[in-house]
Amino acid sequence: MLIKFRKNLLQFILIIFFIYFFVLVFLYLFQRNLLYHPNENNYQGDKILVDIKKVKISTSDNIELLGWYHKKNLKDFKTLIYFHGNAGSLENRIHKLNHFENMNINFLIIAWRGFSGNDGKPSEQGLYEDGKSAIDWLKQKGVPEKNIILYGESLGTGVATQLAQNKKFAGVILETPFTSMIDAAKIFYPYIPVNLLLKDKFENYKKIKNINSPILIMHGEKDQIVPFSMGKKIYEIANEPKYSHFTKYDNHMMEYDERLVFALKSFFKSLN
Repeated sequence: MLIKFRKNLLQFILIIFFIYFFVLVFLYLFQRNLLYHPNENNYQGDKILVDIKKVKISTSDNIELLGWYHKKNLKDFKTLIYFHGNAGSLENRIHKLNHFENMNINFLIIAWRGFSGNDGKPSEQGLYEDGKSAIDWLKQKGVPEKNIILYGESLGTGVATQLAQNKKFAGVILETPFTSMIDAAKIFYPYIPVNLLLKDKFENYKKIKNINSPILIMHGEKDQIVPFSMGKKIYEIANEPKYSHFTKYDNHMMEYDERLVFALKSFFKSLN
């Protein structure tokens, strides 16, 4: 009886082991499908109210990126580069971009490789290259680094943080930033060795100290995707001058209400 029990127990353990092993293999092979969601669409039909020009930006690895460019006055106003998150298209950000109409700011928003009809497949290094190409494109238009503001939204904070290191940008804005993708993945996969499996790590907490530009960090306490504690930690690590817009009610996609818009305008004003 005891021998039979041990045999059944061993078989059960082996079944669990093989299931766990195949789960690990699946997550490793398809992790970028789980991280990047170019086809997710929560576009509500918002109409773009700000004047934009659709542009194409070429990367060093010969991928053309779609961008929307809004130019008011390159000489007198700073120019913001908007790095969006891991899901959706440029249209999903229209409700945010419309608020820039009443601000003294130019902006360029780009779609990542594999998003909004762009060729290529997204990856950490690929997104860094996309972001760098957007900066270079603006410089070719006559916008110096000192007049550029990097704005990262969610996953885009990883790109903004990477590219802002040891540079002299006018400012950096991080909306719902995470400490690292490893930390974020551990929340959803607590029993998976994500630190060993994860390809795209986006280690913001290691890089934030290398940013010497003025920085604004925005996060909501009700964020159910990136915990508020991560945004708070990034703020604590960041160098001065630093500013925060923390709210008690915002989820991951922050509401562009009067208070957030005021925080942006105040930050832009502080850079002049």
